[in-house]
Amino acid sequence: MAPKVLVSDKLSETAVQIFRDRGIDVDFMPDVGKDKEKLREIIGQYDGLAIRSATKVTEKILDAADNLKVIARAGIGTDNIDKDAASRKGVIVMNTPFGNMITTAEHAIALMFAVARQLPEASASTHAGKWEKSRFMGVELTGKTLGVIGAGNIGGIVCARALGLKMKVIAYDPFLSEEKADKMGVEKVELDELLARANFITLHVPLTDQTRNILSAENLAKTKPGVRIINCARGGLVDEEALADLLKSGHVAGAAFDVFASEPANENPLFNLPNVVVTPHLGAATTEAQENVALQVAEQMSDYLLTGAVTNALNMPSVTAEEAKVMAPWIQLAGHVGNFIGQMTDEPIKAINILYDGVVSDMNIDALTSAAVAGIMKSVNPEVNMVSAPVVAKERGIKISTTKQDKSGVFEGYIKLTVVTTERERSIGGTVFSDGKPRFIQIKGINIDAEIGQHMLYTTNRDEPGIIGTLGQILGENGVNIANFTLGRASAGGEAIALLYVDKPLDPAVSKALIDTGKFQQVRALGFDVT
Repeated sequence: MAPKVLVSDKLSETAVQIFRDRGIDVDFMPDVGKDKEKLREIIGQYDGLAIRSATKVTEKILDAADNLKVIARAGIGTDNIDKDAASRKGVIVMNTPFGNMITTAEHAIALMFAVARQLPEASASTHAGKWEKSRFMGVELTGKTLGVIGAGNIGGIVCARALGLKMKVIAYDPFLSEEKADKMGVEKVELDELLARANFITLHVPLTDQTRNILSAENLAKTKPGVRIINCARGGLVDEEALADLLKSGHVAGAAFDVFASEPANENPLFNLPNVVVTPHLGAATTEAQENVALQVAEQMSDYLLTGAVTNALNMPSVTAEEAKVMAPWIQLAGHVGNFIGQMTDEPIKAINILYDGVVSDMNIDALTSAAVAGIMKSVNPEVNMVSAPVVAKERGIKISTTKQDKSGVFEGYIKLTVVTTERERSIGGTVFSDGKPRFIQIKGINIDAEIGQHMLYTTNRDEPGIIGTLGQILGENGVNIANFTLGRASAGGEAIALLYVDKPLDPAVSKALIDTGKFQQVRALGFDVT
């Protein structure tokens, strides 16, 4: 059955056609996003939801989204999506950060020109029949110092454009390396230095706990007299009341804002102040950008629903289509080793440690780790997936760590998962054979070679004669056929394990009959999703 997608906001018809061309059943209902009750009523039948800014994806709507796997926003901002609720529900949230980069960067440059030359006020005055040539004295951009807060995708484009205007560019960005700054032709500085030196300041960072109010009253007071401030990033980055006071005092010579702490901004401390340019969140409002993000949404959602490729996800690791092909059996293995541990563990888990060895250590281990944690958590909640599992683990206070190492054994690569509980440590290792099939290769430090089946039986015992016969006899008496039988032992006469792949689920009476023989310390029926 083809995946089904709802487009609940206005989106390019070309994007809608992409869904259809890729074999996805799509309903184009561009006004339903504004009707919360209607959206909640119908959302349960869809695998994917494509939106812009009008649709508000609340926890209440997500509660009704029983089949939803992915929400994709045509644009960067996802403030209209309850991402925590989506993650708990196991729904991937994607955005399209690259489709409107140039458009937003150009808008910042346009606003910088506008505030440097007081263009809106000069235009309004001239339209009114005035000729106030001497009133609107501007400043040149050439030779001025531009302080860029956030030199990522959009900020990097602004830097390049500003250099083309012969400006001196300094950048504050904790993630910008000296090497990258040199390559960009900008000077990397700390925030206080940027505030003290910049003639113009432009912000290009997301709104996070770390960036909220980054231009606070305290930081605004550190700016150079006559500075002009541009914000095309996110409302909430600047203390608007404090900025208004500095504009009135003349310390700040001008400001240009496209975004505001409260939107729609029907009123704001910056409104109606001299040399303040304001626009209604137009950063991405060009024909080219709207088309680009719409097409990107359609491609990303189609790739995920049809191939499992995850691009620009905000609440789980991204996996490219190429990675998905190569990593599929390893992701399946990570889920299996996690599921084995989860089914074997009854006490609270304190920590999860994962070792990636050989070829797998060069893969996308964030995605593999999510799969392993999801496998563990499925024993508690079968609805958990790669998106929601890390959230569940965090809520339980479980510490997750990973280690990578070069090939250290006979296998080209393997994954070893160790769980620390309140009572013990338990570990299991697995690999993927050349046929693409995952295998368990080590349990409790004991080497084995076990094919993974849907229904399995795990036992532990002392290494002594008669174990195989006992297992075969009791399973045979209960009509259970053995597809694969793997044994392993720590040493002769020491601890031994058996892992059996059987044709049907084990009745609890079978496990009891094995325990009653007195030959087994542990008997556990296991189940794995091998589809």
